[in-house]
Amino acid sequence: MSTTASQPEETIAKQEDQTETPLESLASICVVLAIGLFVMTFVFQNFEIPSASMEKTLLIGDHVLVDRTSFAPPTKWAPFVHYRDIRRGDIIVFYKPNPETPDLFLVKRAIGIPGDRIHLHNGIVYLNGVAQNEPQAGKPADDGDPEHAFNAYRDDFPSVPPNPMEIGPGGITASWALDLPNHVQNGDLVVPPGMVFAMGDNRTESLDGRYWGFVPRQNIVGRPLFVYWSFETPADQINKTGLGDRLSFMGHILVHFFDETRWHRTFHITR
Repeated sequence: MSTTASQPEETIAKQEDQTETPLESLASICVVLAIGLFVMTFVFQNFEIPSASMEKTLLIGDHVLVDRTSFAPPTKWAPFVHYRDIRRGDIIVFYKPNPETPDLFLVKRAIGIPGDRIHLHNGIVYLNGVAQNEPQAGKPADDGDPEHAFNAYRDDFPSVPPNPMEIGPGGITASWALDLPNHVQNGDLVVPPGMVFAMGDNRTESLDGRYWGFVPRQNIVGRPLFVYWSFETPADQINKTGLGDRLSFMGHILVHFFDETRWHRTFHITR
């Protein structure tokens, strides 16, 4: 009888022993946060599309999840991570190859890899002598475009030399204007070892490799996997860097989250 009577007390004691202490709970939370921080730092990264250079593939206000592992150098401590090199047509996220903006992330499409010969004629990309079918790419209207002469460098790259008026901030970098002739052979731009040539899909509105040169392989940090959230964002929002402007836009998001979110782009795969 005494043994039976003591069983509930033993059960209660065991249950009390299984209850986490505040220190154990804090340790569990720290482990979860550490794992989450590791994943978001070394495996995935959030990236917001700030400009129209990749339309129609990626829109201003698209928030994409970037895979940071596929293009990273293979390591012995993580043999399970799938690694591959850059392929033509990959959408890549990278640090802009410009010493004035070393921390600026850009997203473009890889057009050429080492050894490729590239030129544009009226906005059409010719890769190793073959015209590319790029339905996603925005191109000039036609040869009769009245602005074609002004944009000849952009549309017939690299056969037309840089216009001195276009060299400077917001245009062709002085270093690229000087270095460009060293990479042109028989009217083609030849991609050197260790480099990638990248352009935006919205070719007439993209400040890309035609204006600042090649992307060093080590500058490439990953590739966008999918859009996890997309919000209708004004094209000039990228230029509003003041604290007041940012707070105002955050308030706008809170008010219009439901009616200005592009719900149809949620989990849109980037390719």
